Amino acid sequence: MKKTDPGIHHKPSVQVIERMFALIDVLASREEPISLKEISEKTGLHPSTTHRILNDLATGRFVDRPEAGSYRLGMRLLELGNLVKARLSVRDAALVPMRDLHKLIQQPVNLSMRQGDEIIYVERAYSERSGMQVVRAIGGRAPLHLTSTGKLFLAADDPQRVRGYAMRTGLAGHTRNSITQLAVLERELAKARQYGVARDNEELELGVRCMAAGVYDDQGTLVAGLSISSPADRLDEGWLSKLQAAARDISLALGYIETTAPA
Repeated sequence: MKKTDPGIHHKPSVQVIERMFALIDVLASREEPISLKEISEKTGLHPSTTHRILNDLATGRFVDRPEAGSYRLGMRLLELGNLVKARLSVRDAALVPMRDLHKLIQQPVNLSMRQGDEIIYVERAYSERSGMQVVRAIGGRAPLHLTSTGKLFLAADDPQRVRGYAMRTGLAGHTRNSITQLAVLERELAKARQYGVARDNEELELGVRCMAAGVYDDQGTLVAGLSISSPADRLDEGWLSKLQAAARDISLALGYIETTAPA
């Protein structure tokens, strides 16, 4: 049996649904209301057919008629979109990419989110074969400035907020490698902004190094960090592209739209 490629978009089997999709696409292409005549021309549908389908969509509030003879997308689409957005879970979107990444590198993969001045670990993928002596438990916390994901969140803040964080926390260190001076932290954050990734060089735990890439939502807001933890002498720079690809897959699942090609 021939399998269907899930990447190929097929036409709906019901013609009226195909026409409905075409009308919605035209309305979505413009911010202002569009006349019936222009919609008909752009879709290639007869005006009477266009009018009939638009009226049906208006009945369901999928389309609005701000004035006679013009149409725009309706509030029902916004309501449904908000329902979908509310049901999107960062953790759920991350599970498969995290497991796939772990299979490739055989090192712990962590998903973390910000809570105040700390990150909290919300999911992990790891095995005993990784050789890691320290694996952060789900629900565990760590200071922002001592972790790769935490640095991503600090890099997304403006300089005043970073200084406020430094004053509140005192930039307390955990190891001899910990960054405890604001000027050094600011240089580290500048690199994170430039390259879109951040690192932890045995700053939270001696013998453990990490690299992190950001996870973004449909508004382009940083909502989580995906990181790889490894024994300090095993961290492989070749993992970076795989990490970024996994973080990108999670972001796309959350509705993120890329505006530039990945570096």
